[in-house]
Amino acid sequence: MIDLNHLEQYRENNRIEAKRAVGGLPQSIWETYSAFANTLGGLILLGVEELEDKSLHAIRLPDPEELVRDFWTAVNDPNVASVNVLSEKDVTIEPVDGKRIVVIRVPRASRAVRPVWVNGSPKNCYFRNGEGDCQCTAEELNAMFSAPTDPKQERKTDAVRRARRRQFRTIVAYLTEHPTVRLSEIADATGLKQLRVRTVLRRLIADGIVVAEGTSRNRTYRLKY
Repeated sequence: MIDLNHLEQYRENNRIEAKRAVGGLPQSIWETYSAFANTLGGLILLGVEELEDKSLHAIRLPDPEELVRDFWTAVNDPNVASVNVLSEKDVTIEPVDGKRIVVIRVPRASRAVRPVWVNGSPKNCYFRNGEGDCQCTAEELNAMFSAPTDPKQERKTDAVRRARRRQFRTIVAYLTEHPTVRLSEIADATGLKQLRVRTVLRRLIADGIVVAEGTSRNRTYRLKY
């Protein structure tokens, strides 16, 4: 995708994002991670700055190895990223102009795990538009949740896991449109049994995605913002 020996020839675009990262792993990396995973994939370059003419240049990172360790710890934390779509080979330290930068190759996430969100809530879901990360609207998020699963991916996935994934997406999509709902309302709207809805909600609460409010008789549920 990119020749690091001629980094200055490239510009940030739909599939390239540069971050200085001299002070550690930048928080904005997760918006880009979500955006690339939900769009066409892309490269995140840590230890690279954008000059006034938009050209990219490597800078000296204090500790690239620590950045890599911090990234792996965070991307595997469900409170940071809803899913890790990377393999070990996707994160490397590369020499550029006598310096060492971190290259993170984010693939497009499979239909089975899209949308990919960050910071513990589907509300924090992004897509890539030009050289920027754009937060999904409620309509865009719902479209990703309701899009049909790739048939090839379907064949690779166990039937029970597919059903549970669809239930998960359906319930989260409903919560996206309805700020505060009762369990019975979710069951009626989705056609799922209340026992199954309760099980899914418990998982979402445990994962920090949904919040339950009120007593058992008057309990309501909402997405955690």
